[in-house]
Amino acid sequence: MKIVILDGYTINPGDNPWTPVEALGPCTIFERTPPELVLERAKDADIILTSKVKLTAAVLEQLPQLRYVSLLATGYNNVDVAAAAKRGIPVANVPAYSTESVAQTTFALLLELTTRVGAHDASVKAGDWVRSTDHSYWIGTLTELEGLTMGIVGYGTIGRAVARVAHAFGMKVIAHAPRIPADPGPTPVSFLPLEELFAQADVVSLNCPQTPDNTGFVNADLLTRMKPTAFFLNLARGGLVNEADLADALNRGVIAGAGLDVVAVEPMVADNPLLKAKNVVFTPHIAWASLAARKRLMGIVAANIASFIAGSPQNVVNAP
Repeated sequence: MKIVILDGYTINPGDNPWTPVEALGPCTIFERTPPELVLERAKDADIILTSKVKLTAAVLEQLPQLRYVSLLATGYNNVDVAAAAKRGIPVANVPAYSTESVAQTTFALLLELTTRVGAHDASVKAGDWVRSTDHSYWIGTLTELEGLTMGIVGYGTIGRAVARVAHAFGMKVIAHAPRIPADPGPTPVSFLPLEELFAQADVVSLNCPQTPDNTGFVNADLLTRMKPTAFFLNLARGGLVNEADLADALNRGVIAGAGLDVVAVEPMVADNPLLKAKNVVFTPHIAWASLAARKRLMGIVAANIASFIAGSPQNVVNAP
């Protein structure tokens, strides 16, 4: 079966070979595919691998040879999975490959907001310590995590990993999930309604998938419930947040700061209101991208394809 990878560059920019996938059949790899070239490049594919290239119902209808889609990510909102199911096309994702990397990046952003390592490093290199009359100085308020409350929205694999690290820092953990798990794991956690979580937490971390029902749910109403000393973190999906409302909350001091790895439109557009907002720290959607995580992703993708070829597809997110 012919395999076509539509946007492979971020998975393998040169350090993570496609060898496990190439061993499974004829393989054509495109680093990036603009929308106008999707049909041309995918028309003869039996198997498509995609990360951010959208496979809409209209696109799927024009790919009669397509038999299987393997995502290069955990999230599957870029594929119309219902339309694929109607055509008998299984769509598989890659679960749990980046859990530890996302948890690590969550705290990298939080520690920058609370300890400002990057800002102090830049200050020292600019000569401020050399010119200082004191042996020590600091930029803004330095915040200790011990004793603060971490509020986690979404308590799946990543949410639990964030909770574990928060607990190691001495933080109290509260969470909100659509369904409270019967076994929440070893980390002490209390589950609260969403509004109460935003009101009680010193740090709110989004670790939930984006669905049509929760798009833009972080809005002015929720943000105004937060403490003025609280921090907001989003390492899930940018579309979960009303970005104009968040920028306004930051600029007016409604909350103390935000750490963002994702935005609603990626790459980020020049007029995103968060670019000029106060007290926000960005990473360019890198929480998933450690080499270790990308190697795990490659292995799971190859196993997904092999299981489909063998007749027992795994990690399927729709029901053909």
